[in-house]
Amino acid sequence: MNRNRIFLITALIIAIIALFLLYKEKYTVPYNKDLIYLDVSYGNDSQQKYDIYLPKNASSKSTKVIIYIHGGGWTNGDKSDAKKLISYLVNSNPEFAIVSMNYRLAEINTPIKPAFPNQFFDVGLVINHIKLEQKKYHIKPEFGLIGTSAGGHLALMYDYAYDKNNDVKIVCSLAGPTDLTDKVFINNPSFKLYSNSLFDSSKYAINTDPLRAISPVFYASKTSSPTLLMYGDNDVTVPLSNGIQLSEILKSFSVKNKLIVYNGGHGDYWDINFENNLEDFISKHFKN
Repeated sequence: MNRNRIFLITALIIAIIALFLLYKEKYTVPYNKDLIYLDVSYGNDSQQKYDIYLPKNASSKSTKVIIYIHGGGWTNGDKSDAKKLISYLVNSNPEFAIVSMNYRLAEINTPIKPAFPNQFFDVGLVINHIKLEQKKYHIKPEFGLIGTSAGGHLALMYDYAYDKNNDVKIVCSLAGPTDLTDKVFINNPSFKLYSNSLFDSSKYAINTDPLRAISPVFYASKTSSPTLLMYGDNDVTVPLSNGIQLSEILKSFSVKNKLIVYNGGHGDYWDINFENNLEDFISKHFKN
């Protein structure tokens, strides 16, 4: 009896250790200084930095690049906040180079450092910097963009309005705003307080509606890249209607897109189906 009990306890301990090691392996980026470049500067601002994780067998013929853009309301956040997601992307996509980028954050109530269009430009600066370093990184200069919340908004806007060279081949928005003229944003007191300071009016035409000028739904076209949209059915920050609206517009242009509605609020996309849905989309639209 005692032997059986000892055997069962030992087996349980071994199983727990095995599960821990499996989880650790799945969500821990293996640090190898020859394969990872951290805090690479792509501009003069201290916030203009990115990390790049290269696969062991990187090749200029096949190694495409996935860029992740963090959220934070365009005024906060850092690439270090996305360790779990970056670990997942690195370990689940060994044939890709994975990039996590920072960008110039807006300073509220001051015209010194507005978000737009600076943050759109920063996405392009990262892409151009990686293209310049493509021989060093051994990458094929084709890019996928994935962004969360404000990062999703930046990913969509860059692809739809700023990617003149067609460098971006897919884009994924995890609860990113698509229509900032929506009453959910306009009637939000917090958004009202700083929305005007996000916008550098000198970089836009006179009498331009600032919220319309930075809303991806008004820039979607037949040249938009295949788009994956994930939105919560109980999101009070970015309404599900934003995702539905954009999906319908993309369909009208015959752009391949998929809208996934998950149960929960703004940051609840990471459920049992998230990985499968993302991998399926990447496999169909971005793999060689």
